Amino acid sequence: MAHRAHLFSLKVGHGIRSALAAAPYGKRHFLSDALAGVTVGIIAIPLAMALAIASGVAPQYGLYTAIVAGLLIPLAGGSRFSVSGPTAAFVVILYPVVQQYGLGGLLVATVLAGFMMVIMALLRLGRYIEYIPESVTLGFTGGIAVVIATLQLKDLLGLQITPMPAHYTDKVLALFKAMPALSPWTLLVGAMTLLVMLLWPRLKTPIPPHLPAVVIGGLAAFLLNRQGADIATIGSTFSFVLPDGQLGQGIPPVLPDFQWPWLRVQPGESVLQLNWAVAQDLLTAAFAIAMLGAIESLLCAVVLDRATGTKHSANSELLGQGIGNIITPFLGGITATAAIARSAANLRAGAKTPIAAMIHAIVVLSALLFMAPLLAYLPMTSMAALLIVVAWKMSEATRILQLLKTAPRSDIFVFLVCFSLTVLFDMVIAISTGIVLASLLFMKEIAEMTRVSDITRNKKMVDVAIPEQWAVLKINGPLFFAAADRLFGELAQQCADRDGVVLYLDGVSILDSGGVSELYKFIDTCNRAGTIVYLADLQFQPLKTLTKAGFSPDGTSCRVFPTLAEALTRVEEETVANLQ
Repeated sequence: MAHRAHLFSLKVGHGIRSALAAAPYGKRHFLSDALAGVTVGIIAIPLAMALAIASGVAPQYGLYTAIVAGLLIPLAGGSRFSVSGPTAAFVVILYPVVQQYGLGGLLVATVLAGFMMVIMALLRLGRYIEYIPESVTLGFTGGIAVVIATLQLKDLLGLQITPMPAHYTDKVLALFKAMPALSPWTLLVGAMTLLVMLLWPRLKTPIPPHLPAVVIGGLAAFLLNRQGADIATIGSTFSFVLPDGQLGQGIPPVLPDFQWPWLRVQPGESVLQLNWAVAQDLLTAAFAIAMLGAIESLLCAVVLDRATGTKHSANSELLGQGIGNIITPFLGGITATAAIARSAANLRAGAKTPIAAMIHAIVVLSALLFMAPLLAYLPMTSMAALLIVVAWKMSEATRILQLLKTAPRSDIFVFLVCFSLTVLFDMVIAISTGIVLASLLFMKEIAEMTRVSDITRNKKMVDVAIPEQWAVLKINGPLFFAAADRLFGELAQQCADRDGVVLYLDGVSILDSGGVSELYKFIDTCNRAGTIVYLADLQFQPLKTLTKAGFSPDGTSCRVFPTLAEALTRVEEETVANLQ
């Protein structure tokens, strides 16, 4: 009963609770949160639309995500400063789901992923996410960045490719074949957007670069289209149908409505038909979404903690992310998680509590209701340019180069495998393979650290006379399954022709069931050879493991001593007794 009570004792809204408990919340704090929320909201508007488009859905679904998840997750989550919404990392998972199963399939997978994150939170798995090696995270984030950038080339260059192939190599081939038909005017606007984004930070203004970049790109596209250029915009690419049956172009200026996720469709799609095969595919996608959402949200929270000296609750953050991803699809939103760039901007803008992230959602809602006609003029090529810059920042190229220059070969190998699998196949395979590889290589390295040394003639450690046919061997390192087989095999050969051996075990901190099994085999081998085995100075964990395993030395051919000195004294006494 106590375990069950502990399982369900997670606090919803740990982030906002801890922030409001830290200091009285007054007008000054609210003004700081409001300023930060407005700043991040302005940043989020074009990003949310661009990320929705990159995921294969209409831009309003990205805005719905920023509104609903952006409001719910900071209210229910465990981090004070995280801002949640659609992120670039999900594009490589969401785009294939939309291609195969439409918007309904994506929303169902998101709901399933939300339930998975809630279960992860209830099982207290939040802290274990932090154990994923850097070589794995850099591998799949770098691979995701490459895929995202590749997907944006179609809109950046104004290419006509319908539909985009599913596999990466086929995508590259399709882009190459379509290259002769690129639109120079579209490329010009995209290049202008990129140039502004690259040069704007040099002005050192508080205005984020992507805002003037998309505004300038939009003005350029508007003027060129007036002169006869055919530059695709959000308004010319996307259409919608209002509840009263009225058709429109661009983004519908209405609140997101409640609808069962599997029934929601985009123009040209049919209602999702659920069956066992579809459920299996969606569960696989949901697992990838849940894992990536957990990793990205907790990584974001750790980065913010380091910058502020605060402490997030990993499991409460997972709970909040799960709740947000369960509810958001019912209101038309797609997958959401904490966005590191927007969260960092939130912190720099002066956020004090999660209220800032909630205000950001209200700003996006206001843009949806009052600025939808203007947002329709944004060119698709500018959205693509924006995401190319996002992909570059997401790739963390500097950290990748540092890893390639300084990391051990095993880490580099894991990185290259994860990177390649992410690009060529999918992220589920990449993360699973990467974690398994990293774990195996780590166990190999730890196993190689476990060594045995002969200290029989070491006067500093052995201060009594040891008979010629006896040996004192010191073991250093963990005796788990990967190390024990090799080590006890070597010991059995060394002790084959000896009268006895003292194993000095104070350097063994860990003994697992595999180590116990190999110790039994070693003792049996020594018994058959007539070799006495003394075990000396066992640490608490190995001693506890042996006791639990029912280890019972016979007191003659095998004995256990609390210290090395007592074991050596016993050897000396037996030697004297045999001489007499």
